[in-house]
Amino acid sequence: MRDVAASAASTGPRVLPRNDPRQYDDLAAEWWRPDGAFAMLHWLAAARAALVPPATRPDELLVDLGCGAGLLAPHLAGKGYRHVGVDLTRSALLQAAEHGVRVVQGDATAVPLPDGCADVVSAGELLEHVPAWPRVVAEACRLLRPGGLLVLDTLNDTALARLVAVRIAERLPTVPRGIHDPRLFVDARALVAECARHGVDLRVRGIRPQVGGMLAWLLRRARATGATSTVRAPRIVPTRSTAVLYQGRGVRKG
Repeated sequence: MRDVAASAASTGPRVLPRNDPRQYDDLAAEWWRPDGAFAMLHWLAAARAALVPPATRPDELLVDLGCGAGLLAPHLAGKGYRHVGVDLTRSALLQAAEHGVRVVQGDATAVPLPDGCADVVSAGELLEHVPAWPRVVAEACRLLRPGGLLVLDTLNDTALARLVAVRIAERLPTVPRGIHDPRLFVDARALVAECARHGVDLRVRGIRPQVGGMLAWLLRRARATGATSTVRAPRIVPTRSTAVLYQGRGVRKG
């Protein structure tokens, strides 16, 4: 086994197609590093959790589609939900379970959970990674009980988003190379219309990292030599434009 591991290490990281799910296995050690490859997912998880109110009844269920390693969990602490995470990547789910998430290995286009089981469905940084995002929307809405809440964030299908999220961002230490396929980015108007088809009145707004905080974070990260956990994370703030990154919140009718 050591010889195999040494051989794999000597060849360097494998080159995979854009948006290949195997990247998440290769980057498994990065999930909970505050300054690692998934740093921005932590910031977005905090912003998404801020859209979720405390549970009003005992045993309310939040289904976290594309939960990854459970980055939403710390931000839901104390809100009173049973947190069930659904993801394809076993290496990520093992870490999510360590952070208190009840995990289900499955495809977000065919979730093995019953209709109307969820009080809240979260789909964070997921839709731009699936070839058939309307099927994920249909599943998210199916899982929601009437009056249930859908929260999500994703990348818009615009030239500006492709420039910022791929050509520029992938040159920074916060975004892994090849993690996005810009052909899968999600038009905000189409997403609102698709949610409406399934009874959810989705309201969207643009979001972005706070510019000053982002620049300071990058500078501190570049200077850090070891105690990187002390690097302060920037906040995700609203912006007028949905042209790059946007957040959605909607309630299922009924």
